[in-house]
Amino acid sequence: MSFLKLFFFFLFTITIYAKPLVIDGKTNFYDLLPSAQIYIDKTRSLRLEDIKKKDAEFKNNDKKLLGYGYSPDFDVWVKFTLKNSTNKPLDKILEYDNTLTSSIDFYSPDNNNVPITKGLHFITSKRKTINPFFIINLKPQEEKVYYFKTSSYITPLIIKLNILNKSDYYAQEITHQIVLALFFGAMLVLMLYNLFIFFFTKDISYLFYVFYITGIIIHHTLYVGVAQIHLLNQDGINLSFTYASLIVAFPPYALALFSRTFLLTKQYPIMNKILNFYLIAIPISLIIFITTDLFHQYRNIFFISLLLYLLVLTIYAAFKRNRQAYFVLFGWLAILLAFAFMYLSSAGIFNIYEFFPYIVEVALVLEAIIFSIALADRINHLQKDKEDANKNLILQQKNEQKMLELKVKEKTQDLEVALDEKGLLLKELNHRVKNNMQMIVSLIRLQSDEIEDERLQDIFTTAQNRINAMSHLHELLYKQDNISHINAYEYFGLLIEEIKESYENNININFNINSNLKMEQAIYCGLILNELISNSLKYAFPNGGGNIHVNLNKNDTEFHLCINDDGIGYDNNGSSNSLGLILVDTLATKQLRGDIQINSSNGVEVNITWRSNE
Repeated sequence: MSFLKLFFFFLFTITIYAKPLVIDGKTNFYDLLPSAQIYIDKTRSLRLEDIKKKDAEFKNNDKKLLGYGYSPDFDVWVKFTLKNSTNKPLDKILEYDNTLTSSIDFYSPDNNNVPITKGLHFITSKRKTINPFFIINLKPQEEKVYYFKTSSYITPLIIKLNILNKSDYYAQEITHQIVLALFFGAMLVLMLYNLFIFFFTKDISYLFYVFYITGIIIHHTLYVGVAQIHLLNQDGINLSFTYASLIVAFPPYALALFSRTFLLTKQYPIMNKILNFYLIAIPISLIIFITTDLFHQYRNIFFISLLLYLLVLTIYAAFKRNRQAYFVLFGWLAILLAFAFMYLSSAGIFNIYEFFPYIVEVALVLEAIIFSIALADRINHLQKDKEDANKNLILQQKNEQKMLELKVKEKTQDLEVALDEKGLLLKELNHRVKNNMQMIVSLIRLQSDEIEDERLQDIFTTAQNRINAMSHLHELLYKQDNISHINAYEYFGLLIEEIKESYENNININFNINSNLKMEQAIYCGLILNELISNSLKYAFPNGGGNIHVNLNKNDTEFHLCINDDGIGYDNNGSSNSLGLILVDTLATKQLRGDIQINSSNGVEVNITWRSNE
């Protein structure tokens, strides 16, 4: 009875554990894992000799892919048996279909079970393939047992084993690298396109988007293994995975900055505060992830939560009728799909690559194109807004111009009214001043009529003529519209006529006036004229006959007033009328700011010159 139990147990163990994968020369591809057995070494100390003693503890596997997530604290041993069913030797490629596993030890009877070690930490310059591979040699009808020991620290532990013909494997590898090259080329073109737009527009949204695409390129070159094979040496690889958290965080962080500026999240205060919290929390979390290993397995969860929040924020902005959010939302669906599949694959939950090998690359390019279209639409929209604003500005300027014209017209009318009123007031003032002066002259004349002393009468007459010189000026100002200038010919004519009436004689007074005068200059000239003509009439012609000439001329820069007579002249050392001459000199030099010259050798000639100041 015991023998039968032992026999059936032997048959049972053969059925469970002895499952060789039979290969031939015609089949191009085999999934190896469903024919393999798995053992988990939680001590991480077992060697091949120890593992062989635990063959009975290996468990069958029916999955094509095994995923254990980030930072597992165990080693995974894989045992499988291959059998050549042909009568010819077979040379096959055993591909370890994951470029991110840290360490892979392959034990083959062909190598006397001395481990061949590959993986992220054991990449040599001779390796030119994305995934590590091993050579399988089987003689006709030969059967061999092989072992794998795999472990991963920073990167997720994902195991997938494929057996291919050499020609098929290398053809597949070339195709794979060409597709990846096209993907990175497309991303670089989009990055440069948006970078140039940033330089032209100075819109910070484009710069953040360039950062995002740059982060995606860096992350994906490491994720698919291109950087490890073509760009980095072993030290660079080790450094990149030391700062893996930073590389993983950079794209979503740049995307968050892009979303904040592109969607103008300040208009949504609560949502914006949450986004700002993420932007502050991510750098803090990076410090924790880089400096400690306690939370390695959770680092992607934090960044994925940020991506999910950005999706919620975009949906909210679209609900608020943010035009740009509609474009971003479509891009978000593509990128969220890509990141979700990357995470599911990294965690070993679902291997999307088995059905759609390049779904992540397609999603990322699609997302980048949609975002670039959104940015281009932003330019068009801003340009349209600018054109509308310019039209509104032009319309507003026209309206303001019309309003300004109306106000100017109103102000002009008010000024014209004010000027008319001012003119009337000035005319009235001049009229009243003239009347007051005439009253003073009348009073002086009444007083002089009672005086018999000829010298006193002469003094009164002189005073009357001086006042009349000013009175006639105000009379003319009252009669004319322009009060800034005076008609010198008419003014001098009135003065001369008034002076002649005061002194009854036969003296001829001739005047030649070729210029008008300013009001203040006219009154000074009138007083000078009054003094000099009065002196000539009183002292120059004792015999009762003679001529007086008055000339006023103006050139470009100055006036010239000349008053001369052909009388007897006077002694320059003294004169009975010295007060009048002092008055003339004062008016000419101090008031007119001019020069005066007097020549009394042959009659009296007085020349006064002053600048026109016009």
